Amino acid sequence: MERIREAIMQGAEPEAYASLPIPEHYRAVTVHKDEQEMFAGLPMAEKDPRRSLHLDDVPTPELAPGEALIAVMASSINYNTVWTSIFEPVSTFGFLERYGRTHADAKRHDLPYHVIGSDAAGVVLRVGAGVNAWKPGDRVVAHCLSVELESPMGHNDTMMDPEQRIWGFETNFGGLAELAVVKSNQLLPMPAHLTWEEAASPGLVNSTAYRQLVSRNGAGMKQGDVVLIWGASGGLGSYATQYAVNGGAVPVCVVSSPEKADLARAMGAELVIDRSAEGYRFWKDEHTQDPKEWQRFGRRIRELTGGDDVDIVFEHPGRETFGASVYVTRKGGTIVTCASTSGFMHEYDNRYLWMNLKRIIGSHFANYREAYEANRLIAKGMIHPTLSKAFPLEEAGQATYEVHKNAHQGKVGVLALAPEPGLGVVDPVMRERFASQINRFRDS
Repeated sequence: MERIREAIMQGAEPEAYASLPIPEHYRAVTVHKDEQEMFAGLPMAEKDPRRSLHLDDVPTPELAPGEALIAVMASSINYNTVWTSIFEPVSTFGFLERYGRTHADAKRHDLPYHVIGSDAAGVVLRVGAGVNAWKPGDRVVAHCLSVELESPMGHNDTMMDPEQRIWGFETNFGGLAELAVVKSNQLLPMPAHLTWEEAASPGLVNSTAYRQLVSRNGAGMKQGDVVLIWGASGGLGSYATQYAVNGGAVPVCVVSSPEKADLARAMGAELVIDRSAEGYRFWKDEHTQDPKEWQRFGRRIRELTGGDDVDIVFEHPGRETFGASVYVTRKGGTIVTCASTSGFMHEYDNRYLWMNLKRIIGSHFANYREAYEANRLIAKGMIHPTLSKAFPLEEAGQATYEVHKNAHQGKVGVLALAPEPGLGVVDPVMRERFASQINRFRDS
């Protein structure tokens, strides 16, 4: 592994990578199948990723046709990392078992351990049969959509493929590791002005926000739309905020502290609600919501917007906020939803939906074209990474714990083969041009 790291650090010529020996084992962050009941009976808040995540030496898998092996310089933590680590809402070993039954090459994924992680930045080391668009030595980032594309259902929108999976969550050999196996159509060019850890951090959340908010498959945001963004300084919401600002919309950013409010303003948002300071409590108790709080929240939004209601709600907290989201959306407006980090069982008053002709749109990651467009905006410096800090691979459990406890801002990175933060930039001129935007989350 040291020879691979050294070649990357020294900027070896592309042809040199094809001759580098591939190690038989590599270090990877895993969960273990025989521990999937370890948190049984505990409330979600008490489930600790630091107990379930392991750093193991695992065998290097053989490449199947259409795949690539990449040396991972950096990865990042997503909320699906949290779900995997606490075995909620289900253990991911069920995904691996089902995938393993689909075809011979998929059997490799059904193992007693799961190498997790759905983001990566690094260098291609090997490509499988039939791969022509990428070669050893290419600097890449990986998006997390894994599809088979043997069904006609996926050829208009690859997210509709019946064998669509999220790499590193519903497949094995993910990005929180020194090596990773991806399908070649997961690869995108690494933005030249970013460090390894910065380049690894936008993938899942940036593409998800793009489809959810900008794409015609999502809300189809247009200039002038009032967009309510929950968790506006978090891993997902920080990209939604940038898309709203850059797209000429009017973001109303909901955050949970003065520091996070400052970050939303630093991204260009003018209308910010600190829900903790203003004391919104949308649930009276575990079973009962409080419509008066929905009303108070709606009045606050109209106060900020000069009387306008919300055209689009960017929804991802789920159970805690969904009733309020449906209520405050204008007549004919759209609630576009993914994730549900506070709970999957949503409750809302359907009268406010059907009688006011509102729409709920489900959104899940992004297709290859949407992921490409989202990465292209990063590469052009129109959207910026929101990385706040980076942990070494050995501390991936702590990194995941901080995301689980919402003790972070923006995205949390993880260094794999990169020996320290700040490496990997090949366009220092562009880097200098956008340094203040890139560093604003780290400086917070």
